[in-house]
Amino acid sequence: YNMLKNLRYYNSRGKDLEPLIELIKNLASKISSTASIDELMGIEGNIRKHYYAAFELIIDDLSMGGRSYNPPVNEVNSLVSFGNMMCYSQCLRAIHQTQLNPVVSFLHEPGERRYSLSLDLAEVFKPLLVDRVIFKVLNKRMIKAENFESGINRIVLKENGKKTFVRAFEDRLEETIVHRTLN
Repeated sequence: YNMLKNLRYYNSRGKDLEPLIELIKNLASKISSTASIDELMGIEGNIRKHYYAAFELIIDDLSMGGRSYNPPVNEVNSLVSFGNMMCYSQCLRAIHQTQLNPVVSFLHEPGERRYSLSLDLAEVFKPLLVDRVIFKVLNKRMIKAENFESGINRIVLKENGKKTFVRAFEDRLEETIVHRTLN
């Protein structure tokens, strides 16, 4: 839902995302008929693949080139990894303020020293928090290629880039969102 919300937002601002929106909507329509967690996660993985393809159209100057993990191989993937870690930490912080057990999850496999529930919760918030911040800091050129450093098969944010991203992330957390009908 939140991925589609992002795509519709940028589609209404001149980015041609309608084909990807339709692909994701078709995949999402299969969710209610899934019979297993693996099947559900497979659909979610395919949705995310199409969603990340939209980054190429939304982001003006840098290319994502597909999602790469440990280690990120380009600037956009570096921001996604850094932002996801921040979202995961924020979710874990919120869980610790409740009576919920952070190792008990619904989708992610529980593991020793792994707070799987925060991974589950972060999936909901990553498009709203992380991805929107990435689009903002890159398209407004708050973070540029020179804010990254290359290592052996990896690219990471320099300290000044981290500060800029953290500031934008915190600003996003401080925003008040008013529901259209509930006010």
